[in-house]
Amino acid sequence: MLHHNLVELPALEQINSETEGRKYLTPTGEKYPSVTTILDKTSDKSGLIAWRKRVGNEEADRVSVRASTRGTKIHDLCEKYVLEGAIDLKPVMPNNVVMFKQLQGWINKNVSDVRLVEGRLFSHKLKAAGSVDLMASYQGKPATIDYKTSVKLKNEAWILNYFLQCAMYSYMFWEMTGLLHPTIVVAIAVEEEDHPQIFVKNIKDYIDEAKARCVRYHSMYN
Repeated sequence: MLHHNLVELPALEQINSETEGRKYLTPTGEKYPSVTTILDKTSDKSGLIAWRKRVGNEEADRVSVRASTRGTKIHDLCEKYVLEGAIDLKPVMPNNVVMFKQLQGWINKNVSDVRLVEGRLFSHKLKAAGSVDLMASYQGKPATIDYKTSVKLKNEAWILNYFLQCAMYSYMFWEMTGLLHPTIVVAIAVEEEDHPQIFVKNIKDYIDEAKARCVRYHSMYN
């Protein structure tokens, strides 16, 4: 079982809205948009729109729902494993078991000193909030870790938002706790591979763009 050195953080209430996206209510009463909402609203969606036109709405919806369901299940398995160690995989669909085991093996080899698991964070400076997958040490260095799933290997040029997401979480964690976790790690379980695809970055290369996205969002919606 992984060593836990968990930090205690104030509870945040999650508020979901079809029109405004996901928001979180802070202990002092602010309602901040989620990191994923901010990134979604400030991203170039031309590629996504072109793909949807090419495959049709029905197929696009099917693929999106499948990806979301798969991602949620793998996140739940990773959360339970990191917190409890033992995990019953009998009820889990075989393809999800395979993808989880990719991340399980990677976690066992690289992750230690767990500080926060599926923790809700916020920043008064960014005016943003969200739920981080894992704050822990990666190969001995304090890191902000995010799990993803994919059918195929990702081109790094396609996943800027993954790195910006982690940069915001790292900043929020520092603002709330004073603890620095500057290493960004995105671990992607890939259906067609034997091992996860791992990207390791540093917050310093993404925090300026992350802050700019927050400013852009609030200028658009406030």
